[in-house]
Amino acid sequence: MGRFFLGRLHRRIFAWFSASILVSALTAATLVWALASADHPTWREQIERGEAFIGSRYAEVWTQPDARDALTRELAENFAVAVTVRDEGGRVLTRAGEVCARPDLRASVEREGARVGEAAVCMRHGHVRGGGVLLLALLSAVSILWLASAVIAYRLARPFAQLVRVTRAIGEGRLGSRIQLNRRAPGEVGLLAETVNDMAARIEKQLADQRELLAAVSHELRTPLGHMRVLLEIGRDADEVGVNAGCFDELEREVLELDGLVDQLLASSRIEFDSLDRRALEPTALARRALERASLPASLLSYGTDTETSADAPQGDATLLLRALANLLQNARAHGGGVTGVRVREDAARVSFEVEDAGPGFADAERGRVFSSFYRGDHRAGARHGSIGLGLSLVRRIAEAHGGEAWAENRPEGGARVGFSIARASEEVEKDM
Repeated sequence: MGRFFLGRLHRRIFAWFSASILVSALTAATLVWALASADHPTWREQIERGEAFIGSRYAEVWTQPDARDALTRELAENFAVAVTVRDEGGRVLTRAGEVCARPDLRASVEREGARVGEAAVCMRHGHVRGGGVLLLALLSAVSILWLASAVIAYRLARPFAQLVRVTRAIGEGRLGSRIQLNRRAPGEVGLLAETVNDMAARIEKQLADQRELLAAVSHELRTPLGHMRVLLEIGRDADEVGVNAGCFDELEREVLELDGLVDQLLASSRIEFDSLDRRALEPTALARRALERASLPASLLSYGTDTETSADAPQGDATLLLRALANLLQNARAHGGGVTGVRVREDAARVSFEVEDAGPGFADAERGRVFSSFYRGDHRAGARHGSIGLGLSLVRRIAEAHGGEAWAENRPEGGARVGFSIARASEEVEKDM
């Protein structure tokens, strides 16, 4: 029983159960005693009446030995008791049944106002006083309920003790710790355990992704920084104007690449911490702005809508959605042979953005992996190093943060189509566009 009292919650549950059982038992005993006393004579009164009856019967046959012996046998047989009759001097006159040292009844026999003897009656083991029966039953019930409450309290508190151990382990950095409960665990406790396990898994994955991202970024930053250092040395040593101009152009491209990398990381961080600034959007204006930033003509944009499109403007974070569109456009330029079209489609539930390119499309082995973090499109024509594989992965995460999804497919006429969708919200907010 040492482990029984270890958990404070366990002890508190057991204490409340015990108090409830005790109060219930006392209340029941009081009511039973009150009801019994109101309608029936007390045990002592019954004993006194029995003693008076037996004494009067023996007084009638006291001087008749045969009749006295017959009465003794009759009492012993009919009431299953042991009866011993003695005279005033203590001599045994007659006996029926076992010898009893501590009689339950002592009936005084009197004739003509004088005491002449005594009839001692001993009840056998089957006879128990009414009050004793009630007390025994009450104690038995209380004991059973007390033990049952101990078991119930232990079973109720055991999952919480495991929850405390696992959450403490997670707080200490052991993120691989998980709560293991059987399938019969209470619904709320099981739901809490599932939530804690999911939280630990997400934290573990987030930290692993951050470590992987940090390693990848540290590696990728060395390339443009190394290029910039070399270009600066060339520009410092060269005297020709044309050479300097070329170095500065290369420096500008490297700086832009670093700037794009920082933008990707900032967007990823905003999604990680769920810091989206949701406002009403105009999808076509959003796509037009993305084309303008990429120095692409607005004539590439096409728009389609369902006849049942909601009148409410879709909701979303314009900055993140522009980043997703920029990544699609950059992917088409770098890996797809250039952008051939940008499509915006709306229906009652969703808004989708798609970018089409003129490349060879996706290889079968590649199509399911293009949205994975740190994946580089080496299977497509024109693929080049220099990115860390966050572009399409970030598109997928931005879409999922807006209740949508991302997809990539090959077009029948050639080239690829990569897009994403966002869910349409119903709340009206101030327009951002």
